[in-house]
Amino acid sequence: MSSGWYLQRCVAGALCALLLLCGPSRPTSAAGAKSVTAIFLVARDDLPDPDPDFADSVVLVMNNLGPAPVGIIVNRPTSVPVSHLFPQIKGLAQVSDKVYFGGPVEFGSVWFLFRAAKAPAHAVQACDGVYLSADGDLLRQLLAREKPMDGLKIFVGHAGWAPGQLQAEIAHGYWTLKRAEPDVIFNGKSEYPWPSPHLPKRSI
Repeated sequence: MSSGWYLQRCVAGALCALLLLCGPSRPTSAAGAKSVTAIFLVARDDLPDPDPDFADSVVLVMNNLGPAPVGIIVNRPTSVPVSHLFPQIKGLAQVSDKVYFGGPVEFGSVWFLFRAAKAPAHAVQACDGVYLSADGDLLRQLLAREKPMDGLKIFVGHAGWAPGQLQAEIAHGYWTLKRAEPDVIFNGKSEYPWPSPHLPKRSI
């Protein structure tokens, strides 16, 4: 059995269960968050990392979610359509948007980035006009809009580093730092699907 098929089935199953059951969870409040410092990390295409899915990844990294950097990979779409997760929401039937692989940490947890004019409850600011949340009720509200995926991306898992680890990786030249721009999150090309098709298949 290929790892791609198996992992995609896991994504679909985990997301269906989590989105039906999850209530308010972290991040919980934009008002209580630390001052925002968010950047993009762009990985080398030959990144020497045990997890090859970081190669060519663009990661939105934030300082306001915990004691060490936390990030979301923004350019790794899976093959799982958002519409498959919410068959009861009729407006999603014609939506082709996919769920994204946010990173290998807490794989199965659901996060989403969305545009908003002001800070909503149960979300923290990621960068200008963009907020991050893991709240199921808020996500369902966004998906019930006339244009459900307008300024919205849904992710499974996230990226994370131990204290000092990311600084060391940057010093070794593994990552290039860029300014965090909302248009890159929502309008950028997602050229590197997950699991990466150009990588050798791993059996499970």
